[in-house]
Amino acid sequence: MTATLSTTDITRHHLTMAPDARRVVIKLFVPGEDALATHNRASCLIERVLQLDESDTVELLAEVVERFSGRHHDILATFQHNYELVQHRVPPEIELSPSARTLIGAYFSHEFSVEAAALCNPSIVPHPDQSDLGPGELRAALSLRQIGEGHISSIGFCSVVLGPGPAIRLEERDGPLAIGHRVGAKHMKHQLSAALGDEDIDNECSAYILNALPDRYDDQEFEDILSQLPRELLGRPTTPLTLDPIRRIVGDDYAVTFPATMPLHQRVLWPATPSESRGMEDARFVQVIDPDGRPAYQATYTAYDGVNIAGRVIYSRDLRHFEMTALHGPAARNKGMALFPRYVGGRKMALCRSDGETLGLAVRDEHHRWQTAGPLLVPHRGWDLIQVGNCGSPIETEAGWLVLTHGVGPMRRYAIGAMLLDLEHPERVIADLPHGLIEPDEIEREGYVPNVLYSCGAMVHDGRFWLPYASSDVRIGFASVPLDRLLQRMVPVDR
Repeated sequence: MTATLSTTDITRHHLTMAPDARRVVIKLFVPGEDALATHNRASCLIERVLQLDESDTVELLAEVVERFSGRHHDILATFQHNYELVQHRVPPEIELSPSARTLIGAYFSHEFSVEAAALCNPSIVPHPDQSDLGPGELRAALSLRQIGEGHISSIGFCSVVLGPGPAIRLEERDGPLAIGHRVGAKHMKHQLSAALGDEDIDNECSAYILNALPDRYDDQEFEDILSQLPRELLGRPTTPLTLDPIRRIVGDDYAVTFPATMPLHQRVLWPATPSESRGMEDARFVQVIDPDGRPAYQATYTAYDGVNIAGRVIYSRDLRHFEMTALHGPAARNKGMALFPRYVGGRKMALCRSDGETLGLAVRDEHHRWQTAGPLLVPHRGWDLIQVGNCGSPIETEAGWLVLTHGVGPMRRYAIGAMLLDLEHPERVIADLPHGLIEPDEIEREGYVPNVLYSCGAMVHDGRFWLPYASSDVRIGFASVPLDRLLQRMVPVDR
């Protein structure tokens, strides 16, 4: 077995979280949507609904509302929205009653259980709301990877209260869920420039657009610039080939928001663009200090479209309004980036595993592209010879940057370790925990993905190191250890 910290040092808490199939959202459902025929099942369904008497329509709608309204926020508005997505199939000469429109929306809706398959890979940050707490307590926000039907991942949240001492409690996690309302994004010109660099697009059309755009712009301003392209550029054969990827790049960045009255545990970040259509995976949240000195939250995550992966980042001031943008550069071309909570020596830094098996350190350049990472940790021990990586953002301590690592060994068994980086020069490893921190026990090894312990972030509160972790993608557990004991177990590295 992999040797780990003594059980007298690290505490596995009795609190666990399991997937809850009752946590559902409403999604658009189009019968036969993959059919190629013009007169497909969707049109046939609408025709059948139109043949109902108004009294039958009202009665059916009332039954649906009675059966499902307690499980969702403002279900009638959701049905109306889904009707608007398919109303083009209603013959234009037909005038529908409000009840008929809403009922059609109900037929084109279905519930999706966001964590029916698995619940895993948490990260933890201080909660923006610290009200109604006792002495020594801190409310923390957990991000959760939720996996449902078709292995589609979304990002959910919950809250725990840490302290005093080793105490921990999970706050309410009940109530209807809601997907964020998409709102207009304020795009950044430097992000578009970095994306064009990734795709090696540099011609007169792209240069004209970049020069015309302000540093921050919205969708309408972007369309206005495109509408004003000179005729000389529109006539060039490269222009259509340039405009298509530029539209795709800009359209892939978006923002969502939630009502201020909706508690954090009811908010769901759901895939909203083609690049993440099959999942938003492994969000690594960290509380950061912006260059203006104000606190905010950022999280890297992996967008998956069923074939390709892409690194993306979330930005939020309050965990209510979220902005999603792409990461660019060679270090962003794999999974598992984790941002430092602050600039180090004027540099924006991140942990990454751009080669798929080595934990590295990457720096973002002045063009907002993450440059090729330098290695920090390579597979070299029996329990990590397949690959190593991070388990979340570095944690600043007086002794150095505390980095949680993961290692993969025989039978694809994941264990969690730790290392320490120099505060001013994070490219230098100053200490290591050679025998690991925590590994799957006999209960934790069983599950959806056996023999895996994994986390996307930890934190320190009142001198205690708190680690939420997923075990075999079937449950989330919590462990903690006094920070000074953890640091004392570190072995200096001479490099």
